[in-house]
Amino acid sequence: MMELYIIRHGETDWNVQKKLQGRSDTELNEYGIKLAEITSEALKDIDFDIIYSSPLKRAYTTAEIMKRDRDIPLIKDDRLIEMCFGIYEGAPASEVPANFKNFFDDPAHYTAPPQGETYEEVVARAQDFIDNVIVPASETMKRMMIVAHGALNRGIMISLNHEGIDKFWSGVFQRNCCVNIFEIDGNDYTMIENGKIFYEPETRGGFT
Repeated sequence: MMELYIIRHGETDWNVQKKLQGRSDTELNEYGIKLAEITSEALKDIDFDIIYSSPLKRAYTTAEIMKRDRDIPLIKDDRLIEMCFGIYEGAPASEVPANFKNFFDDPAHYTAPPQGETYEEVVARAQDFIDNVIVPASETMKRMMIVAHGALNRGIMISLNHEGIDKFWSGVFQRNCCVNIFEIDGNDYTMIENGKIFYEPETRGGFT
């Protein structure tokens, strides 16, 4: 049996400005680094066997801060990259077409923008990572950390919770540096922590 820690990256300026980040390679802002440091301090006494990260800077820098001085692998994996918003990337959420509201309000009927990615494609990537990385590791490892993004993490979690795309954003929204924990026993998955944060929340953050 293995514990799986799923962590969202720290805050970026685009989070504050509520811009669609997707695969745009934005960096952590000062507050985002602080959140990562606070969370890292809270997890400092937990032994991890390995950390997997999205290759995007905002996630990988968060993962580096989480790693601290642990002598463990920190591996970039393209399957953990954020959902692509195509031609809408970089646009403020308030300026995208009205039908984009389905992204949160009705994910089962969300239509990806040109050059963008569907929920089904995100979940397929997440499921591939579960099947080929998480499940095999549960046989040999005690604890794994994943550091990635809002939508990608939700793709992993709805798969682990055996939920459909209509439930994509149900439950506790994962804030920046929020930690969700699962127990993985082969193909048996149990959530044991949902939406844990180690800092005093503010009205900040935004899209992925």
